[in-house]
Amino acid sequence: MRTLSRTVDLDHVRAVYWRRPVWPDFPYLSDDDARFAAAQVRYGLGGTLYALEGPLWVNHPLRNAAADYKPAQLAVAQRLGLAVPSTLVTNDPGEAREFIAAHGQVLYKTLRWTSYKRDGVPVTGWADPVTAAEIDDSVRVTPHLFQARVDKAADVRVLVVGGRAFPVRIDSELLDWRKDYSALSYSVVDLPDHVDKALLAYLDRFGLVSGSFDLAVDRAGDYWWLELNPNGQWGWLEEKTGLEMSAAFADLLTRGEPAP
Repeated sequence: MRTLSRTVDLDHVRAVYWRRPVWPDFPYLSDDDARFAAAQVRYGLGGTLYALEGPLWVNHPLRNAAADYKPAQLAVAQRLGLAVPSTLVTNDPGEAREFIAAHGQVLYKTLRWTSYKRDGVPVTGWADPVTAAEIDDSVRVTPHLFQARVDKAADVRVLVVGGRAFPVRIDSELLDWRKDYSALSYSVVDLPDHVDKALLAYLDRFGLVSGSFDLAVDRAGDYWWLELNPNGQWGWLEEKTGLEMSAAFADLLTRGEPAP
């Protein structure tokens, strides 16, 4: 494989770090030609890379994709013994109202983040409270995820790299801490042994060697599963805590194999 700056013999590749590459979009072509060209790159170059069997992938993009479905995430977490908030995925307004009535405080979460603009302004979806009165027939258009709210004391983001867990407690007054990073404080914590083992087993289920887990800690100190981002952000946590996350990735990629 050759680029403008280097040449790589794919037979000699020991490890691949798949870190959110940006595919070309061919803006100088017509819309149809641009879509055609982009598809050929994904399935030509991408398919060639995906075919490699020798290297360690961190992580293989097809396995990242398989691990990115929230209903599957919830099911696997529950099977591994992690505490999972009561959750409903439905496009039935009546079911949604019944679920909210049964659980009181309920959140709406997107099943998949997508770019979205309203009046030309980019907007995003947060974990937001929802009431039965807000549910109308528009819910029928597509599945929605509703989840009982955890009475949390804090959030915990856990980066796992090659069998090593880096748990960071995130304290704030926010329901969704991603809304304001300036309002957050961080501390390094230790996970309960059963949670640590379950997260490692979770990655094994999906054939991943790294992932960023989001957990919540309730007032009693119990840990609740929220979600996994198989290719999640972690750099700012290293800056805030001094945890050697970059070194863990470098060690893993240099070895070219997961830790035993």
